[in-house]
Amino acid sequence: MTRFVQFHLLTSFGPSNPNRDDQGRPKQAIIGGSPRLRMSSQSIKRALRESSFFALDLAGHIGMRTKRISERLMNHLLELSVPEETARKAAEQVASIFGKLESTPRSKDDKVLTTLAFVSPEEWELAQDLAEKIANGQELPKEKDLKKSVMRRADGAVDIAMFGRMLADDSSFNREAAVQVAHAFTTHRAQTQEDWFSAMDDLNNSFGDTGAGHIGEAEFGSGVYYQYVCVDSKLLVENLAGDKDLAVKGIEALVKGLAISAPKGKQNSFAHHPRAHFILAEYGNQAPRDLSGAFFEAIHGTDIMERSVKALEKTRADIDRAYGQSWEKDCVLEVGKHGSLDEISAFAGAAVRGS
Repeated sequence: MTRFVQFHLLTSFGPSNPNRDDQGRPKQAIIGGSPRLRMSSQSIKRALRESSFFALDLAGHIGMRTKRISERLMNHLLELSVPEETARKAAEQVASIFGKLESTPRSKDDKVLTTLAFVSPEEWELAQDLAEKIANGQELPKEKDLKKSVMRRADGAVDIAMFGRMLADDSSFNREAAVQVAHAFTTHRAQTQEDWFSAMDDLNNSFGDTGAGHIGEAEFGSGVYYQYVCVDSKLLVENLAGDKDLAVKGIEALVKGLAISAPKGKQNSFAHHPRAHFILAEYGNQAPRDLSGAFFEAIHGTDIMERSVKALEKTRADIDRAYGQSWEKDCVLEVGKHGSLDEISAFAGAAVRGS
């Protein structure tokens, strides 16, 4: 019987800016008194949802996160030749199930939700069916039952099952996240650097001009990032309405995405396509624990990756001695030494299948 599956990854990023702050700089954090580069959990989860593993391996089981439910429902009804005003009213009535509506800045007739709603494929189909019934003048359930005709507490949306959702207007249809994703941060001191650049006008020489057509600055950073993820396999299966096979496919896609995918900020400028150098996967019933403490004292020296691996392994052993072993089985990938992504993926899938 397995409850928790935990992942610890070390990934090296060359000069890049995958996750920017409001000033366009790489996100940062002070950890143990040292400046580090950071990637937010939100950006990492977005990268996972956009990865090919989620798109292909979980096709038909990925939710839609949007404010534009009313507009999309209206377009659906217009394609069915429903009169525009009838389509608008029906679409707005159904969209209001997911939250409060407000007019868009561009038009008082276009309504969007005040907050993003995370909608599963099953809920979307039910919303379309309900909008069609309203447009056709069919009798509807009572108002208190209307939401129940569309919203689900569990279904086949893997990303919603993993990352959860919060509905401000009705918490009874919230879903608790089965996957906790920590902010990733560099294991060593790291600060942003500036790239001063210029762009040339191709026609300058023709007009006798030798100056740059544009000058600017771009900030970037590099480093070895530690990433921690914890999966509650029991909750994952429950969120997927008991579909264990789908939960297995989901965690296998998650593992592959964590190892290969990354936030895409400034990707065309830096071409960052890193792959995890080290992955430690664990499972067991004991309370989960991260290993971020391995890096509160910044790693120093020339071989940052090797020192980071050793620090992580030491911290893990120290915690096990103090609190007892907090895992039952493990699996390790270390590039150039042992293990493979297929082995890590199969290990995680077996853990969920045995939950």
